[in-house]
This record gives sequence, C-alpha cells and structure tokens, in this order.
Amino acid sequence: MRQLRPALVIFGILSILTGLLYPLGMTAIAHLLLPEKAGGSLIHEGEQTVGSALIGQNFTQPRYFHGRPSATAGTDPTDPAKTIPMPYNAGASVGSNASPTSKALVERVSATLAQLKAENPEAVAAGLQIPMDLVTTSASGLDPDISPQAAFFQVKRIARARNLPEETVRQLVDNMIEHPLMGWLGEPHLNVLELNMTLDTLYR
Repeated sequence: MRQLRPALVIFGILSILTGLLYPLGMTAIAHLLLPEKAGGSLIHEGEQTVGSALIGQNFTQPRYFHGRPSATAGTDPTDPAKTIPMPYNAGASVGSNASPTSKALVERVSATLAQLKAENPEAVAAGLQIPMDLVTTSASGLDPDISPQAAFFQVKRIARARNLPEETVRQLVDNMIEHPLMGWLGEPHLNVLELNMTLDTLYR
C-alpha cells in the first residue's frame, strides 16, 4: 500500500487535470474567443441550420456546384450487417485507402470521369481539363471545399441549368474564392455549401 497509494493519488490528480479540467478549460476559452468555430462552424439560413462549413454535402442537381467525391459509407437500412456508400457521412470519416493499382479505385475514377464529362459537355467541348479534386476523394471523405479550377469547370453547366450568362456565374465564383491566410498559408478554395446558398439567394 505504501507504493500503491501515491500511484493512485497521482493517477487521480492527473486524470482530473488532463481528462476533465484541461478539456473544459480549452473548450471555455474557445467558446469565448472563437464562438462560431467552437460551435462547429455551423451555417444558417434564417433560423434554420443547413450544415457546417467543415463538412461537405452531396449536391447532385445540375443547377448546383458539386463537391469532391466522398468515400464514406453507412449501415445498409435493409441489412445492418452490410454497409452502403453514404457520401459525407460525418459519423464515418474515412478515405478509401485504395492503392494506385487498386482495380476498384480505377473503376471508380473512370466512372466519375465519365459522369463529369456527361454532366459538363460544354466544358469538355471548350477543352477544359477536369480538375483532380473533382475526381479524387479527400483523406477524411468530408471535404467541404473545391479548388477555383473545379468551380470554373462547372460554370457552363450552372449557367445553362439556371439560364444565366456564363460571365455572371464566373464572376460569382471569382468573388467567393477564399485566398490563403496571409497570402501563403493554405490554398485558394471555395466552400461548396456557401457557394450554392449564395447562388440560390441571388439567382433562384
């Protein structure tokens, strides 16, 4: 007991400090200094919460910008023992972990390329290259952002679907590009949910 008691006391003290007080303290400081980010970077439309700036959503309609493919899956509602593709499932953040030689990866990328070409015939006819981030999944499977190139590639489709001048949609994309912090930290990108919400607000 002479050796066990100090060990248990230290274990209890460290558990309280590092497992309770420290996390609570950091959470309180975060909510004080960065309340929006600490709350999950939620995006609201009026009184309704429509998503988070940190988690992508599965836009498939021609009139919306589409995000990166997602590798996440979920439980099959018809058979709990199986899983089915469930894009941007925040409860199952994961990449595909497939190697470059994976047959399944090659087939999935080929199918995505064919779909992009079919959905964006004007961009393909204009000789625009399909950006890599519209074909590849992110490590988390939840990436909410796309590159400016990925957005510009979709401009012609959006303009056609909404009966808008291409230059109008292109200017919207250009205006919403988020540039690297301090000019060098990170990459230029656009949040797909915010971009689509702005598109709906301005050009319903």
